[in-house]
Amino acid sequence: MKNTNRSLLLGAAFLMATSAIGPGFLTQTTVFTEALLASFGFVILISIIIDIGAQTNIWRIIAVSEKRAQDIANDLLPGLGYFLALLVVMGGLAFNIGNIAGAGLGLNVLFGISPALGALLSGILAIGIFLVKEAGRAMDRFTQILGFVMIGLTLYVMFTAQPPVGEAVVRTFAPTTIDILAIVTLVGGTVGGYITFAGGHRLIDAGVKGKEAIPEVTKSSVFAIGIASVMRIILFLAVLGVVSQGLSLDPSNPPASVFLLAAGQIGYKIFGVVMWAAAVTSVVGAAYTSVSFIRTFSPALEKYHRWLIIGFITVSTLVFVSIGRPVLILVLVGSLNGLILPVALGVMLVAAHKPRIVGDYKHPLWMTIFGAIIVVAMAIMGVYTLMNGIPQLFE
Repeated sequence: MKNTNRSLLLGAAFLMATSAIGPGFLTQTTVFTEALLASFGFVILISIIIDIGAQTNIWRIIAVSEKRAQDIANDLLPGLGYFLALLVVMGGLAFNIGNIAGAGLGLNVLFGISPALGALLSGILAIGIFLVKEAGRAMDRFTQILGFVMIGLTLYVMFTAQPPVGEAVVRTFAPTTIDILAIVTLVGGTVGGYITFAGGHRLIDAGVKGKEAIPEVTKSSVFAIGIASVMRIILFLAVLGVVSQGLSLDPSNPPASVFLLAAGQIGYKIFGVVMWAAAVTSVVGAAYTSVSFIRTFSPALEKYHRWLIIGFITVSTLVFVSIGRPVLILVLVGSLNGLILPVALGVMLVAAHKPRIVGDYKHPLWMTIFGAIIVVAMAIMGVYTLMNGIPQLFE
């Protein structure tokens, strides 16, 4: 593999992984570990298998068709791509407000500044990445560096927490409790919404496509899940170490209390760095990927796509700074976001068997079956979430 290609594949993997590792990722991992203890290892194991099934299918089909997801959807059924793009952009914008909030909280922990000012500074930094000439390369390098920082610092906290690793290993394969909702939540948090397309679209932008690129694309897609999963496992063990000592987590900010209880004030400052890095890389990934879903709809959008990304980050930041986190919007769009993976993956699986889209490429039957199972499971849970989310708006 050429160095340039290796760099692009690594960049795509880290963009996807750091898009997944956001404030929600840190919180859900902590909360589920506190509830399920060592048996949460089983949830992580099953979700990794499902994540790989979903992501390898999507990245592979994007590569062989040499088109982005929305264009594949429009080729399959005119108008479907616009619907998919609408879902992704709405979900991406709402969750970016949450990501910006997380970045503000991270800087608040580190420097004592207000979350609003921290969010504003983080937004300016994220915008700066897309103002440089080699924006794609800058984004790749930024997500890689902060990805390593997050994993390294959380690893330190894990060791100080002294988790019962043996019990975690046993319960990963022989759990005392199985929580289906936790599995679906983890899958949604890793490959739901815009996240799974972040790396696939990045590879298309970088020219890594065609049947000959399948082996490299597959490796990159699995590596991306691997990065996010390593972070999930390390954080799981850190939380398990703390709660196994009989210590109680602060319900108002569970992940922060894990770092504080495991490593004192140093741990708390480390949490600030991890939270900020997780949030700001998710801001970059959400903005880039959301815009990648609309940039092909007209030459003007394609020409000015970088300014659209900058506008996307600006709006997310200003909404949080001016009115705080809009909970009602987040509930509704969060519910819609649960439907993006089954819709998008379903479209991809049908498109994989259309010669007018993929040419003479033959998609493996086992991948189609695996993908179809994921579509059905996630669709059922997505509808359930949607039906429970909308009534909350009117309570």
